[in-house]
Amino acid sequence: MPKTDFDEFAEAYSADNEINLLNGHYERPAMVNLAGDVAGRHILEAGCGSAPLLAALRDRGAIVSGFDLSAGMIELARRRLGEDVELTVADLAKPLPYDDAAFDDVVASLVLHYLQDWTEPLAELRRILKPGGRLIMSVNHPIVYTALNPDGRYFDTVEFSYDAEHAGRTVTYTNWHRPLHAMADAFAAAGFRISLISEPPISPDTPLELRPPGVDHPAKMICFIFFVLEAC
Repeated sequence: MPKTDFDEFAEAYSADNEINLLNGHYERPAMVNLAGDVAGRHILEAGCGSAPLLAALRDRGAIVSGFDLSAGMIELARRRLGEDVELTVADLAKPLPYDDAAFDDVVASLVLHYLQDWTEPLAELRRILKPGGRLIMSVNHPIVYTALNPDGRYFDTVEFSYDAEHAGRTVTYTNWHRPLHAMADAFAAAGFRISLISEPPISPDTPLELRPPGVDHPAKMICFIFFVLEAC
């Protein structure tokens, strides 16, 4: 299946990401809430995109850095955050250009589900975290695959694609589904302990016009699953 090339639609994705339901009023507020009090903490974002999450964490007192595979996204992130923030083009599937135990926290929003094998990426994220540091992450909820593919088998680890629109442009995403137990096994093998699993509601300030039809209570909105992992 074709891989998603964010350089091709970085501007459209970034503009939509600011205000849409799934990113602007669901995933990003949930990540900020899970991070909690970040004042003075050194935080790296893996797959930072145009860096709206890093901006929100910096506003709360964090010292932020980020990397992304897309050079176009990193350029947008520099425009947002300025030249004094360390932003790097790097691939989570390869060794990362950071020292051991360099960060208090790593945040990874909707990134790992682009990868078939989590072994080395999680090991790298564990390496660059201080002991007791946190990996705060979100991925597609496992029910997404079976909802989009009724004939799919939940317990498989399998690649699948779907279309989404950003600022009037249709984009094909290719992700990897894995069952919850496979995620938990990968975390443990990399040296992480699960501190929290979250299936949060959409933000209470979500405009009514953005709420999906038939959703009369925010708790019924489930697209992603969130984890807070502790580096053992």
